[in-house]
Amino acid sequence: MASIFTKIINGELPCYKIAEDEHHFAFLDINPASAGHTLVIPKEETDYIFDLADERLQSLIAFAKPIARAIDKATGCIRTGIVVEGMEVPHAHIHLIPIYDKHQNFSLGKKTNLSSEEMEELANEIRSFLT
Repeated sequence: MASIFTKIINGELPCYKIAEDEHHFAFLDINPASAGHTLVIPKEETDYIFDLADERLQSLIAFAKPIARAIDKATGCIRTGIVVEGMEVPHAHIHLIPIYDKHQNFSLGKKTNLSSEEMEELANEIRSFLT
């Protein structure tokens, strides 16, 4: 059975898409730890991130790098942190989480409430900084 992320990739479920290429997909987390929290995933449905082929794991990080820089510019955060937990959805993924304060708790259990309009605005702003 397809994961929720595969359904998002296939357009079966809506998302606030940030970027996509042949092997990767990035979109805003609908339960963000902070404004701009983005998920970066391989299109290949693999449960455990360390089961990805080395080339795909490397390309996933390389795909995430310009997105993190775009998040930095779009949100004005101090920097974008990365979390790889991988338990909530059985599809390898990384969390790019903007850090706004040096003492910010950006636990995945902490949620920031944003309206759909705010989410769309954030997605547009982040995309605008991708080259």
